[in-house]
Formats: sequence, structure tokens, C-alpha cells
Amino acid sequence: MAIDKDAIREHIRGILIALGDDPDREGLRETPDRVARMYEEVFEGMNYTNHEIAMMFNKSFKDDLALGSEKKDIVLVRDIPIFSFCEHHIALMYDMTVSVAYIPNERVLGLSKIARICDMAAKRLQLQERIGSDIAEIICEAAKAEDVAVIIHGTHSCMSARGIKKEAASTVTTTFRGRFETDPAIQNQLNMMLHA
Repeated sequence: MAIDKDAIREHIRGILIALGDDPDREGLRETPDRVARMYEEVFEGMNYTNHEIAMMFNKSFKDDLALGSEKKDIVLVRDIPIFSFCEHHIALMYDMTVSVAYIPNERVLGLSKIARICDMAAKRLQLQERIGSDIAEIICEAAKAEDVAVIIHGTHSCMSARGIKKEAASTVTTTFRGRFETDPAIQNQLNMMLHA
């Protein structure tokens, strides 16, 4: 599904009028087009399913360190900066960082692919909880791995700039798949790596 920039332009113009402003005044004349171009960029992930994202970023390499099914080597990429927009208010979720861990299953993903997956999953109307589950699902498919952990820290402008206005509040979500969910030794190893 392609983003309809013409419809966005039309609706943003309508919103400006509904706000009581003049969309033809100098400062606003190009605003509908700017917003349409911005939305095309920041909502790019809406054009793709999780499966399509996994196929886009599944470049992997043979894991020649594999020692069998009980292997517990963890790949962790910490503090990947992302942003997203909440689906409830189309409000910015910011100061977000994602940490992704997985246990390779004969293949390792290119590290930049992990960051690209995080970006693409966030570039949708989202909930922070769903960003974590989307990233986990994509990493599982792209890396052909069953053991994935996603930890996200974020601040939500729908909480900090409006409503309750708690600027210092942040949200932490975790998504665990496979042994990250069931194996206390792996959970402890991940916790040590996250705080190293």
C-alpha cells in the first residue's frame, strides 16, 4: 500500500482551516506539501508487512562458531535510537532506544540490518509494545532464530506534552521469545550484557 500524498495534502489543508487559520497565508502555503512529504518518510514502514521487512533485511552470514543446539552465545545491539508515532493521538514517541538480542541459529544477521529493522518497524502508527513484538517477529524470520529479546525505552508526547503532562515519565517494554522467555541463565546473561 503506497502512502497517498495527495490525500494527505488535502486533509492537512482542511485541518488548518478547522483550526481557524488561513492555509493560503505565506507561512502555511507549503505546509500541506511539507507534511505529506514528511509523512511519506516517517510512516515508510506502513508500506510493508513484517514478512516483507524480514525479506528486505535478511542478509546473513554463516555462523562458524556454532557448537550445537545448546549454544548460548548472544548477539546484542544496544541503544539503537528510533522514533515513532502513537496510533492513539498520532503523537511523537521520542528519546526511544531499542536493544535487540538474539541467539544465532547457524546464521548471523549483518548488524546494520538489525538497526534498519528497528527503524522500519517504528515507522508506522504504533504502540511501543507492538514495536517490540514486530521487531522480534522480523528478527526471528530474518535471522532464522527462535531466541530473541527486544527492550525499548521511550518517552511519549501524548503523556509529556498533553493530558497528564508528566515530562520525566518514560516507558520500558520487553518482548522475549524462545529461551529469553524460559531460561533463567540466558536471562541473567542478557541482564549482565545490558548493564555492562
